[in-house]
Amino acid sequence: MFDHVNAVPPDPILGIIAAHAADPNPKKIDLGIGVYRDEQGDTPILECVKKAEQILDSTQTTKSYLGPPGVKGFNSAITELIFGKDSAVLSDDRVRTVQTPGGTGALRVGADLIKAVTPDATVWMSDPTWANHYAIFPAAGLKTEIYPYFDGEKSALRFNDMMDALRQRGPDDVVLYHACCHNPCGVSPNPEQWEAITDLAAERGFTPMIDMAYLGFERGIEEDALSVRLFAEKCPELILASSCSKNFAVYRERVGAISVMGKNSEKAANVLTVINSLTRQNYSMPPTHGTGIIDIILHDEELTELWLSEVTGMRNRINGLRKTLVEKIHTAGIEKDFSFLERQSGMFSFLGLSVDQVTRLREEFSIYTVNSARVNIASFNDSNIDYFVGALRKVL
Repeated sequence: MFDHVNAVPPDPILGIIAAHAADPNPKKIDLGIGVYRDEQGDTPILECVKKAEQILDSTQTTKSYLGPPGVKGFNSAITELIFGKDSAVLSDDRVRTVQTPGGTGALRVGADLIKAVTPDATVWMSDPTWANHYAIFPAAGLKTEIYPYFDGEKSALRFNDMMDALRQRGPDDVVLYHACCHNPCGVSPNPEQWEAITDLAAERGFTPMIDMAYLGFERGIEEDALSVRLFAEKCPELILASSCSKNFAVYRERVGAISVMGKNSEKAANVLTVINSLTRQNYSMPPTHGTGIIDIILHDEELTELWLSEVTGMRNRINGLRKTLVEKIHTAGIEKDFSFLERQSGMFSFLGLSVDQVTRLREEFSIYTVNSARVNIASFNDSNIDYFVGALRKVL
């Protein structure tokens, strides 16, 4: 069976992790990996998570299955967090949420759902988008296309081009959006642009699918949920894939959710049966340790406040690093304008470097990132940022 099988090229990010780990240079920097890091270069367990985990360990009485939907308290809490407790669509019982193994699991379940109910649909993704999007939807048997999004020359949103392209879409199309903190470019629509985007979705009748991986990392929890809430207000249906990996720092716990909004409660309930069938065929039952922790946090006022303060701390640190990086680049006498970094948000941005320049950073300075020059801003700290700026100056 396996005699004819050839090795698949490694994922670029995983390849960077391996190369960085093998590099003996004490000044090496990994700018590729997609996790938040603190000033010490660690990915810490949040204090709210530690406290909730202690509660879970002392109160949990069984490891038996919970069924395909997972932890119901988590599902309801994450739905209210994103859509808003006073949301009309929640009052009308139009949303159903199922726990998934991470945001990637939510995306795959969403892709399988699209294939099951509208097999000829085309999924439109922003150019660029998260690299794994390009794999997930075709793996489910779906057609994919791209729409214009990012202007690499100006490091800005191609808003008019995007709107012109999406005006051509209709009921047979699914349009995938990043809710906030676009990965990989760091450029998101402003509130006025989201109003126009959601108006267009309602007008043209295509189905919005939203990937929400960084809630709270752009401007705040309420502010970052705006895109989803506008789609919910204006559109009859939507699909939402959400992740708690970043904002709760529970990466390896694989905590995600898929939410679907139907035209009414009955239609949403019908879709839920399809999702439960798809997850049963796939991973059958979800893990519940991570969702149990977040269920406790979001149902405890004190822990919720602690979590919000910790998210604010992570967001402020990233924004501060953006500002510091721009200032240090300018002070170093680098002529290229990097001020766009301060206008962008979230963990990621493109530096606008060539493949040759990225290669030089890696080979001459042990600074690792993908060939697109997407960097994780949270990987910088006081110990490495000056070294990076010095290396950048030499390769430009």
